[in-house]
Amino acid sequence: MIKRFYVRTNALKEGMKIDQAIKDRMDRTLVARGTLLDSYVIDGLKKRGVPGVYIQEGEEDPEPEQPEVPLPPLVRHNIEKTRTEDPVKVRLSESVKKRVSEGVQYLYSNSDSEQFSSTTTSITNDLMKAINDSDALAVDISVLKTSDEYTFKHSVDVATMSMIIAKKQGLSQKDIYNIGIAGLLHDMGKSKIPPEILNKPARLTEEEFAIMKQHSALGYDILKDKTEFEKVIPVAVLQHHEKMNGKGYPLGCSAEQITAYAKILSVADVYDALVTERPYKKSFSQRTAVEMIMSMTEELDITAMRSFLSSVILYPVDSTVQLSNGEEARVVKNNENSILRPTVVGLTSGKIYDLAEDLSCASILIS
Repeated sequence: MIKRFYVRTNALKEGMKIDQAIKDRMDRTLVARGTLLDSYVIDGLKKRGVPGVYIQEGEEDPEPEQPEVPLPPLVRHNIEKTRTEDPVKVRLSESVKKRVSEGVQYLYSNSDSEQFSSTTTSITNDLMKAINDSDALAVDISVLKTSDEYTFKHSVDVATMSMIIAKKQGLSQKDIYNIGIAGLLHDMGKSKIPPEILNKPARLTEEEFAIMKQHSALGYDILKDKTEFEKVIPVAVLQHHEKMNGKGYPLGCSAEQITAYAKILSVADVYDALVTERPYKKSFSQRTAVEMIMSMTEELDITAMRSFLSSVILYPVDSTVQLSNGEEARVVKNNENSILRPTVVGLTSGKIYDLAEDLSCASILIS
């Protein structure tokens, strides 16, 4: 049973779960209901003058289990006949998530610390171990969630996705490891951006955005003299907003001038930004974000994009989807080169719909 009670902001403690949404004057959500409070969120509540919030304790009573309706024999037979397991996804244990979250927050607050490099390598070791222990070849960012604070969560998401993309491309363990470091630190320059711009709960003005765009170069300045890191890492941080058509920043590099690491970081960075909700914008669905990525062929590296697209699973095997012909269907196989169009089995007809290869299914979409 859940208990709900009011706590003054000065008495809030890390780990408490908030039982209300905190919104700004334009009705934009700043803190979502159900968020576990950490020092960053508590400080934000204090700065905004929030006198107190409702907190919840306990767990909701479990929903009574609904009896499972048995599938018709033909449906069950075709599911069993065609079902193919998804590639293994990266999984982080709760203890690793906590350690990684605390480590990333430390990095962004202590860029001049003597422990900066050792903390970075410790976090990257955790991510590398999670990928190698399960031989993961796919990622589901919805289950990573190491922090409720955007910059920290985004850094871990980008690092993890970039490492999986690098693995898909067949890069060496050393390169995968270095890309993990670059992903963790790609936004390090934001630690030098004025807080009123970095944490502004609204769209930035042109002048503010010009300041925000300096974070790539600021990150490079922080890292370039840290001899513990290979030189390609600060360069990747500098270039992660460069575009293949030369219209990126800060240098407007051409495709040939952009390092392979930065090309990978760019894809992961764009995707994670699209699917993450911010105070000033709603998140896009994973499907919409993938479609947007696929349309960015002039800006993103094709090789990195293809490796990314084969690493993200939109419709996990055994999930139920609604088809545009009105039938519900069970996902039985994902097609690596066509992630928007898996193979499914209709739960009423038992029909096998190979949405990627069967031309008779060309007009059928997943709603």
